[in-house]
Amino acid sequence: MVSESMYELGTKKSTIRTIFEFGRKRAAEVGEENIFDFSLGNPNVPTPEFIKNAVIDILNTMDVNAIHGYTVAPGHPMVRDALAKSISKRFDTNVTANNLFLTAGAAAAITITFKALNEKQDEFIAFAPFFPEYRCFVENVGGKLVVVPPKIEDFQIDFDAFKSKISPSTKAVIVNSPNNPSGAIYSKETLEALANILSDKEREYGHPIYIISDEPYREIAFDGVVSYIPKIYKNTIVCYSYSKSFSLPGERIGYILIPSEVEGFEKVYGAVAGAARVLTHVNAPSLWQYVIARCADKPSNIEIYRKNAKLFYDGLIDAGFKCVKPQGAFYLFPQSLEKDDYAFCERAKKYDLLLVPGADFGAPGHFRATCCTKTETIERALPLFKKLAAEY
Repeated sequence: MVSESMYELGTKKSTIRTIFEFGRKRAAEVGEENIFDFSLGNPNVPTPEFIKNAVIDILNTMDVNAIHGYTVAPGHPMVRDALAKSISKRFDTNVTANNLFLTAGAAAAITITFKALNEKQDEFIAFAPFFPEYRCFVENVGGKLVVVPPKIEDFQIDFDAFKSKISPSTKAVIVNSPNNPSGAIYSKETLEALANILSDKEREYGHPIYIISDEPYREIAFDGVVSYIPKIYKNTIVCYSYSKSFSLPGERIGYILIPSEVEGFEKVYGAVAGAARVLTHVNAPSLWQYVIARCADKPSNIEIYRKNAKLFYDGLIDAGFKCVKPQGAFYLFPQSLEKDDYAFCERAKKYDLLLVPGADFGAPGHFRATCCTKTETIERALPLFKKLAAEY
């Protein structure tokens, strides 16, 4: 009657969404102020004023048909040219409009890229902990997700484990730095070691192996050091979103960057365009294309995330938790206080602490907590974490 796999995806909600919905119901019972929901990564920094001003000016001055009409599928040439100049200036590279394909956010960018690259059940490698949706994105296009276990002492890459997973069927490796859920940023040394292994394997297997760099948190880096991977490894495709940097998750705007140095550039770009076509991404939202063209060089406000991450981390350490200090994004990924992270997160609900089990991210024995919440919420929650820890 219907696709069973699609039915399962549509009726079995993600753990994160299930916890979030539980929190909404619980808030109706005990009051919003008494729920400490650290489940959903929804930016809490207000959308910048310059975004609002750009939207108003565009609506007041541009032709209404241009604002709300179709653009060409890869995005308006003027917009892509503006973004290309911004990227080239920022990373000292040579990007043109022809290297960019605008998308409805990072999720669309990633799924289009998976679809464009996959053939004959190719394998895509993810390093745990990883964004859980990678699995259904890869499997939906007919690929196979291969998971490298986490290196829990620092959440860099376990290269021995990686070497055991890479194979002639490997089409791409997914890199997410700053990382959701750990907040780790891959060091330049880590990325150079990864690039060397991939280059060796490309020669051994006789075909390119791509890095898909998933970068929605690029701007949220507390020490400002996030390597630009295409300068380290030429076969890198960048998937970017403005959802986090400009607090625009509901507007769905981002891009795919395919550098000219990528092996088989023209075929890869053409495959991206074809994948977008069959996945019905006619074009990225026109209004928001014009907005990001005007605002691409504007700064992101990350101070609240930096403050909250430090407050949360220090408080959890003081309560007796073990946690790798986050370097970016807006999550913490501490070890749970019992082996069964699902049981731990269920026990946390006793204090109305809503946390996400680490097993969902490929790293059992941990839990994810967002710090993109009000500072006051974290301050009021920390004594509850102490009470929870005392039970162990």
